[in-house]
Amino acid sequence: MMLPPPCFNVDNPVSILTQEMSKHFLHSKGEGDKYKFFMKATQLEQMKEDYAYIIKTKTDTQHKLDKQDEIFEDLKRQYNEKEDRYKSLSSLDEMKNKLEELKHQMAWAMVFEIEKQIQPLKDRIQTEEGNTVKYDMKVTEWKDKVAEEEKTYKEICNQLENITAKVHVLQPQGTKLKEDENTKRKAYKAAETNLFRSKHNLKLLDRDREQLEKHTQELRHSISQISEADRTEKLRKIEKLGESLAALKDKDATLNQQNDLYQQAIYKYKEEHTKIRHEQEELCRTTDDKLRQLNSLKSSRTDRIKRFGEKMPAFLAAINEAHRKGHFVKKPIGPIGSCIRVKDPDLSLAVECCLKSYMLAFCCDNYKDEKVLQSLMSKFYPQGRRPLILVSEFGNQLYNTSIRAVNHPQFPSVLQVLEINDPVVANCLIDVRGIETVLLIKDSTVARDVMQAKNPPKNCREAFTRDGDQVFTNRYYSAEQTRAQYLSGDVEAEIRHLENEVENWKAKLRKYQERLHSVDEDIKQNEKLLSKTRESSRHNKENIRRLELEIADLQVAEEPQSTDIFALEEEYQDICKKIETSKQDTEKNKLIMEKCLEELKEAEHKYREHKDQINTITDEAEPLKEDLSKSDHEVEKSKHHRKHYEDKRKVHLDVIRRLKEDLANRENELKESVAQAQQIHAGRLEVRRSAKSLDTEISRLREKINTEQQHQGNREEIIRQYHEVVEKYKHISMQMKNLKKFMVLLGKIMSDRHKAYVKLRTYLSLRCKYYFDCLLLQRGYSGKMTFDHKTEALSIAVQPGDGDKAALNDMRSLSGGERSFSTVCFVLSLWGIAESPFRCLDEFDVYMDMVNRRISMDMMLKIADSQRYRQFIFLTPQSMSSLPVSNLIRILRMRDPDRGQTTLPYQRRNQEEEE
Repeated sequence: MMLPPPCFNVDNPVSILTQEMSKHFLHSKGEGDKYKFFMKATQLEQMKEDYAYIIKTKTDTQHKLDKQDEIFEDLKRQYNEKEDRYKSLSSLDEMKNKLEELKHQMAWAMVFEIEKQIQPLKDRIQTEEGNTVKYDMKVTEWKDKVAEEEKTYKEICNQLENITAKVHVLQPQGTKLKEDENTKRKAYKAAETNLFRSKHNLKLLDRDREQLEKHTQELRHSISQISEADRTEKLRKIEKLGESLAALKDKDATLNQQNDLYQQAIYKYKEEHTKIRHEQEELCRTTDDKLRQLNSLKSSRTDRIKRFGEKMPAFLAAINEAHRKGHFVKKPIGPIGSCIRVKDPDLSLAVECCLKSYMLAFCCDNYKDEKVLQSLMSKFYPQGRRPLILVSEFGNQLYNTSIRAVNHPQFPSVLQVLEINDPVVANCLIDVRGIETVLLIKDSTVARDVMQAKNPPKNCREAFTRDGDQVFTNRYYSAEQTRAQYLSGDVEAEIRHLENEVENWKAKLRKYQERLHSVDEDIKQNEKLLSKTRESSRHNKENIRRLELEIADLQVAEEPQSTDIFALEEEYQDICKKIETSKQDTEKNKLIMEKCLEELKEAEHKYREHKDQINTITDEAEPLKEDLSKSDHEVEKSKHHRKHYEDKRKVHLDVIRRLKEDLANRENELKESVAQAQQIHAGRLEVRRSAKSLDTEISRLREKINTEQQHQGNREEIIRQYHEVVEKYKHISMQMKNLKKFMVLLGKIMSDRHKAYVKLRTYLSLRCKYYFDCLLLQRGYSGKMTFDHKTEALSIAVQPGDGDKAALNDMRSLSGGERSFSTVCFVLSLWGIAESPFRCLDEFDVYMDMVNRRISMDMMLKIADSQRYRQFIFLTPQSMSSLPVSNLIRILRMRDPDRGQTTLPYQRRNQEEEE
């Protein structure tokens, strides 16, 4: 009977805790539940839900408003269309009137344009006729100039002809003098030769006479000096010296034989030295190549491009830079080895042996790009071999090789075993190497059986084995390469293999160096022995020559044989006679030569004088020739100018004639245009616009009139639709405008209200914490209440006893009475910040002892006394007789229940009313 009279809402925000909820509230509820209870008790939860609902409604409204904008655009476009149609109704007549006016202007505009064209023609004809006199003067001037130059040319020609006639007269005499000079010169040369021959014969005869005289004297002296004893002694010495000479000659033969042996040994060692040195150089090159490969492989751990050479990364960077600057039409692709992958690693060596130098090749789209790429290569590869360049137009489609490719059921082709992402690379390899026709067969025996059988596979030209051997239908080539360099999959294994190879090559190189050093020592030793042997041979030969000279001197010193001294004397007399005869011949030849010389000088003098005479006449002709050339040039020049001005005068007269014809045509056209314009509009109109502009506007206006006439419907219907659309457009436009203003204002209000909500929530949480701490202190407890609004959590910690010494504990560790007291403090702190007019509490002291119950009741009564404008209702099974007597406190005690009653005395409402 207490609730109905106030008529308050039973859905009060303050929750009523039952006994069971009071018992388990702090045990079962988490921090989030406590926070929700706090929000509900303070009506903040309702505010939060209201704000969320408003924000959601605002968002939905904004979406609808956006959709309405789209609809509004359609309405606006419809409004513009109706407005255009409405305006076209009133403008159609205006356009027709304007069209007629433009036609009148067009007729007279044509007249004005023709008149404008006629006047410049008249002015130009007058100007051109005035210029005709100038052309006539020029033509006459150059005609006179031509006649004058031709006259000068003829005069010079006559002078040259006279000089030429004189030269022709003198030329036969000059020829005769020249022949006479040549005859005299030949006679002089013959006399000079005879004189020289005579002097030479005389000198030879003098020398023979002296030798014969000397020889005769020596014979006479030797006969007088020699004796028999001296002859015997000389023969003995000659015999002894002959024995010594034979011994020396035997020794010389031995030394020559030793020299030959040493030279053969040196030659053999030098040949071996050259061979070893060549092998060492080849070994050094091989070792260097292996080291470069090893360094490239080590570098390819991080950059695969370095497998293709140390310069390849820098070269590719230069290609990218040139492509960025626009030097290439299409960027070259390469190296080809970096663009392909082998599906089966066992076939890597076979693929490399098949492609060979194409592994380093580049693909270009055109020859212009090839030249640019060649210039870049010359910078990075100035010497030695360069990568190949394959020029083929780039395409995005792979060639269709189904017809010409080899298809074997057991063995793949090179094209099938390769993974090529770029069709340009695949097409280039098909063009230059024919990889679709090359089989890969791992076993060499099987490869021979397949390729060199009677029927090799169709379309197959060749095959490669796992070891890189090349197999044709009629021959077999072994591979020089033993391992894959560019396509191997396991880089580390290749590095280890190359390191072992490098060590082996270095060991071989050391052996070759030791062998080369040994051969050098042998060569030096044999050269020393050869030098000693040659020195001994030289001394031995000197001794032999000395002995031979001694023997020759002794033999010469022997008694000469009998010589016919009388014969020598007779020969001497003959030589003396020959000398006399030779002297006479010499004098005679000398006189003949002197005479021929005088005749030659006289002939030369005559020829020289005649030649000087001809040269004088010829020199007179040289200036005339120059003058003739200049005159001829001037004649040609004058004729050219004359022809030029005659042609120009002719062209000028043709231009005047065409202008006059054009003027006559224009005047006739003007008369016709004036007659047509007067038919269209009698009065002459002054038009400033051009005929072309008027024609364009007339065409546009006609098209617009036709369009309007086709689209124009019922006039009244168009007016009615226009007014309806205008009214609807204005109404919706105003609604949209007001709604947008309201949305902006609502957003601002909601922002302000949210700030106030956050401020209120902070204020209430601080008040709740303050009330809770104050209520705990009345019992001597200490506690802490922590709000986390971000995670929506509320944590409570209470410690009974001395607050300064005891540590704060969770409320679940408290006793029943302590928990009940803490719960009462929590509820009372919520009461302190709640605005509800009624406060109810049921069975709050069930688990409290007498001390806590008394303190709790005193606290609640004190709070109730301080808040007399609110009503407090406490329900408890305990006796309240200890409460003080006051007119503010009313205690209602219910009767004890009947313990034997089994059913409640409830009746229907209608029955009660009847009773």
